[in-house]
Amino acid sequence: MTTVQEAAAVRYGIWVLCPVVGAAVVWGLKLAAGWITTLKWFPFQGVFRLITDIPEPWVTVAALAIGAVAGVVLALMWAAEMMSVEVSHDRVTLTKDDKTFDFGRNEVESVFAEGKQLVLLSPSGAELVRETSDLSKTRLADAFTDQGYRWRDADPFADDFRMWVEHAPELPADVNALFTARRKAIAKYENEEAAELAREIRKRGVYVKDEKRRQYYR
Repeated sequence: MTTVQEAAAVRYGIWVLCPVVGAAVVWGLKLAAGWITTLKWFPFQGVFRLITDIPEPWVTVAALAIGAVAGVVLALMWAAEMMSVEVSHDRVTLTKDDKTFDFGRNEVESVFAEGKQLVLLSPSGAELVRETSDLSKTRLADAFTDQGYRWRDADPFADDFRMWVEHAPELPADVNALFTARRKAIAKYENEEAAELAREIRKRGVYVKDEKRRQYYR
């Protein structure tokens, strides 16, 4: 079995780097609080005035603690978005966002990467999964080919995709509703919500991908 995941330095380093950076940023804002209160146009003036009223060392301790906690939250979000791929002769397992996607060998006809997305195709041409990650395309290709899977250089169904428009007549109403909700999530940069909606659309036999923040489907 071959496992492809982020380097150990990234997987473990974020738990040190993010809290340290968070603490440093908030501490820096604490140092600048007095100056910021002189800028009448700067938002959150009440917060910065409150900071200047808190005596030392409590204000420094609070700043470092708040920044570190914010860093831990960021690390949790970052870790959740990392994807791990396990490839064996019999199965393919993807893990991301506390979700696991598991497929038997006979379910996977071929595999390809499109941008940062890994896509698994079934023998019928259905997209089993399309998930985004920062994993190396070369490492993924090697992992699949080493286990005997077919790795494609590009999507064989690329020409079948068309741009989604509101109330696309060839799509069922519930699928159009999911596309509408997903468009709103994309506009708000809610990536996790957009990914979950794409999975819901896929369950209905429609496959979606994004190009320049536009949705395309087949």
